This record gives sequence, structure tokens and C-alpha cells, in this order.
Amino acid sequence: MSAELDFVARNTRVTRLDTAFRWPGGRHVAVILNLAYEAWSDGKAPGVGPMGNPLPAGAFDTNALSWGHYGVARGIDRLLRNLGRHKARASVMTSGVLAERTPAVLERMVEEGHEIVAHAWAQDVIPATLTLEQAKADIDKTTQAIESVSGKRPVGWISPRGTPSRDGSRLLIEAGYLWQGDVFDDERPYVQTCENGRIVAIPLTMEINDLPHAMRFGRSPRDYVTMFDDLLANVLASEDQAVVIDVTAHCHVFGRPSGAWAYEAIVKTVTERDDVYVATRAEIADHVLTSAGQGTAGRAPACCGGQARAS
Repeated sequence: MSAELDFVARNTRVTRLDTAFRWPGGRHVAVILNLAYEAWSDGKAPGVGPMGNPLPAGAFDTNALSWGHYGVARGIDRLLRNLGRHKARASVMTSGVLAERTPAVLERMVEEGHEIVAHAWAQDVIPATLTLEQAKADIDKTTQAIESVSGKRPVGWISPRGTPSRDGSRLLIEAGYLWQGDVFDDERPYVQTCENGRIVAIPLTMEINDLPHAMRFGRSPRDYVTMFDDLLANVLASEDQAVVIDVTAHCHVFGRPSGAWAYEAIVKTVTERDDVYVATRAEIADHVLTSAGQGTAGRAPACCGGQARAS
């Protein structure tokens, strides 16, 4: 492992995994099944919607809000059912406000073995736009809301838009988080160390993600499956170092019949293979810390002085 200064997070060092690192069973490919179960604050609407013609400046986008609400009304149920057919578990990015609006859904996630990932209070709450005090308050509010209805305290965090505060890692360590996913500069996890402890950074790879796939680039659900199949085949054939492949579906995008089948096709593929490690993000973080000899995340022991060590 090698240590370096973090490129984004303030006063943070990075310890990256070396080339010998492997997933359980000696595998070098891990697949994470992600769902995004998202909502917006009262009076806010998504910044992305299905209509191409722009509204006049200042108009409230009721179309986008209705479109975004599909994930709550229908999409989450369909995608959880699809996962259940294959006994697959997902890491579900969940807006804190949904703990108030749909507590039974969060209870169901826990009962079915999924990991609830804290995803800020709402999609319009972007940590990079907040003051230090506001960012800390959002972490606390979101964490408490999810824990209060699900019975489990979340151990992982991904910010809306994957756009954290530059103090986010330190604040998440302070709040007791094991991992965070607001990084995009690697295809395998690494350990971030701040003055108050350490946290696993698990990059959220974007290649198999329905939102940019369909909404930005206009590709079809069939392309989504083909791109995954090609990526997996080539990684297994040509990569000899550990990698993570994320498969992400937003409940309001591919939670619809038009896209849900494509997500399920990938779920079926990976759950039937034995040469791929299929895991939640919390399991990924646990394996990284165990394999790297880092113990558990959180506050660093006094002997380490809060600094990452090369090995």
C-alpha cells in the first residue's frame, strides 16, 4: 500500500491498495448492486426530467417532480422484488427525508438484507454548497432519521451528485461511518485518514449507471446490459488487479418496466457466477480493512497519530 495526500478532501491522506490485493476467494472482480431511492425537499424539484423543452426562468418544474416521485410510488417496490427473485442484496442510497415519508420501505430493506446507505436529507441538499456547520447538521439529521425507523445505523454515505464537502470525510468519521462513496479517482477502494481517524473510500464507478446512461446519453436498456456484459468479460479476461464494477439503478429511472428488466438481467448474471464477488458496499469496506491490516474504521489509535502509513 502507498500513502499520499488526498486530492479533494482537506487535511487527509490516502492509502491505496497494492497490486496483490484480492477479493474473497482470490477473485479480482467485485460487483456492487446499487439502488438510488431518492426524494427532494418540500418545494424542490429534480434538476433532471424527461422533457427536453426548458421552462421559463423561475417556473416550478411540476413535471420533473412527478417524474422523480415514481421511484417512491412504484420503482422501489419493483426493483426490490427483482432483487428478491435472485436472493440478491443491494446497497440502497436513501434520502433521509424518506425515513419520514416511507418508513415501512426502510424497514423492508433491512428485513430483506439490503444495506441502507445515507444519501443526505434530500437530493437538493448538496454538501459542497453547505457551510461546515450545515454539512455536519445534515449528516446528523439524516443518520438519526434512518436509524430511528430502520433500527440500524447506516455505516455508509454517498452524497447527492457524489459532490461532498471538502471536510466530508472528517465529518463522517466523527459521526462513526465506516465508508463513503464520494470519490471517483480509482476502480478499487482505498483508506482515507484524517486527524480524527480513518474511513474507507469506495469509488462509485459510473459506467453502468442508468441516470447518465439513459438521461444524458439516451442509450437503451438493452445497451445497459450489453455494456455490462462487455465490461465484465473484458475485465475478467484482461485485468489482473482487483477492480470494482458498480451496477446502479435509480428507482425513478430504471425502476420502470422499460428499464427494470435490464437491471434484473445483470443481477441474474452476476448471482449465477462464482468468479465474481458480489457484495454490499459495507462488505467491501470490511474486507478492505481486514485485508489491509487496518482493523476497523473510525478514530485512529494513538500509535498512528491519525496518519496513514505506507506498507
